[in-house]
Amino acid sequence: MKLAALVMTGLVAIEHVLILILEMFLWQTEFGMKAFKLTPETAAITATLAKNQGLYNGFLAAGLFWALFFIRDQDQKYRTILFFLICIVIAAIFGSATAKFSILFTQGGPALIALVLTILSNKK
Repeated sequence: MKLAALVMTGLVAIEHVLILILEMFLWQTEFGMKAFKLTPETAAITATLAKNQGLYNGFLAAGLFWALFFIRDQDQKYRTILFFLICIVIAAIFGSATAKFSILFTQGGPALIALVLTILSNKK
């Protein structure tokens, strides 16, 4: 189960790198506008905000990658992964309430699965 938790956490981190790319670099492209159901006008007006959101998603991914690959102490690794996964779940709940309901499932779902697996695999 520990391997499943680590793999799922890695997938969540990768997902947030992809979100960073989408929000920071592809927002005003045909692909980005289709993904977020934006008109070219709305995409242009919100591009700066999207870049900011993308950067925050990148920080979440960086935190998870840091924990997965650079933190050696197992207790600190566990606590750091918990922190970032909880941040993602909370952000998904807020995003689903304020921006787009599907965020609860697309971002919150994988993070919640990784969170549950992480907690279960670290029971003592």
